[in-house]
Amino acid sequence: MRKLFALLLCTCALTAMADGKYVGGDISLLPSYTGHGALYYDTDGNRIDAPLTYFKELGMNAMRVRLFVDPSKASSDDKGQGVCQDLDYVKALGKEIKEAGMALMLDFHYSDSWADPAKQWTPDSWTGLSDDELYTRIYEYTKEALQQMKAAGATPDFIQTGNEISYGMLWGKMSDPANTLKKCYVNSDANWPRFTTLLKKAISACREECPQAKVVIHTERVAQNEVLKSFYDKMSSYGVDYDIIGLSYYPYYHGSLTVLEGALNKMEANFPEKEIMLVETGYYHDWQPNDVTYDLSYTYPISGEGQKAFTEALIAKLNTHEKVTGLFWWFMEANEHGLDWNTQRVTDKWYNAGLFDNQTGKAEPAIKVLKDFLGQDGIEALPVSYEAQHSVYTLDGRSVERPTAPGLYIIDGKKQLIRR
Repeated sequence: MRKLFALLLCTCALTAMADGKYVGGDISLLPSYTGHGALYYDTDGNRIDAPLTYFKELGMNAMRVRLFVDPSKASSDDKGQGVCQDLDYVKALGKEIKEAGMALMLDFHYSDSWADPAKQWTPDSWTGLSDDELYTRIYEYTKEALQQMKAAGATPDFIQTGNEISYGMLWGKMSDPANTLKKCYVNSDANWPRFTTLLKKAISACREECPQAKVVIHTERVAQNEVLKSFYDKMSSYGVDYDIIGLSYYPYYHGSLTVLEGALNKMEANFPEKEIMLVETGYYHDWQPNDVTYDLSYTYPISGEGQKAFTEALIAKLNTHEKVTGLFWWFMEANEHGLDWNTQRVTDKWYNAGLFDNQTGKAEPAIKVLKDFLGQDGIEALPVSYEAQHSVYTLDGRSVERPTAPGLYIIDGKKQLIRR
């Protein structure tokens, strides 16, 4: 029976992939956790021997992995946050993902450490290069990395040419304390030709080596619709060839789902030819930090059930947008259970917005609802004009006479997706 169940899930996942929707997570530290002896359990407390198999059985069909140029050059603090993914590491993990029958998203950071809106530092071995030399180097590096990925049986299906590049990338050296180059990107058009040339060189290598892969341009300005639109307008005006708008959305940094809705509407209206993917998202199941920008715990309690409620609401929102084709939970594999904190820790701090409990190793309930993004689990799509004959509840437990807007509802005890 278990084999039949797994086969049915595999069939559903492959069908979803064929239909162009993908769900999973960034699991860049999974080999580090399992290699150090972290213990994983399912939601019922049963030991998970092969996490990737478990994820596949839950209906997930894609995974994301980050790649640094030379993480050995990262600071000790950054290494303590999980910076270790060099090409050999990523080839091995990518091969496992592909062998599990899942799609692979490769996330080039083009840095030795974290690349995000506040940090886009040039790799140590690339410092001192002129702009022209950097154009050549990013092309050659991307091409060589993809050649090695293919040879290792880890051909990516999606490729991010940069991570959260809202303010550009490859600014210069980390010794630029005033962030001079970043300020140029924010306040001036002067660096756009340089930035977009770097992107086009990287994308050229992607098209040559992995012509079937889709290219993702990843930003995180969902709370600033006009800034977000302006960025992708620049991509168009400079002729950057890409396929997918990739967004980060963290409710505790960006705001409620209404904020996300505004960003999605803006992207769909202005770039109708592009797919949209949420390539990073998450919500706390325990110990939310005090310095979050937005505290939504009154809507989604900081608990396993609260995290699940957020996930259900997020998926309901995403599934009202036909252009949204991907959902990836960031750092979903975080799990310190079973490790000796003094000698075997993987990170210096627990991350409590993953999909496992760090203290018990047990999967959080939200992990079982991610597949709903693919339209599985009996979720029926109905028009918004649908008139309910019996009980109708919103996901937060409110009884309503009928669905009044697109989204996920509980109708006669069954999840049903009301579309536009």
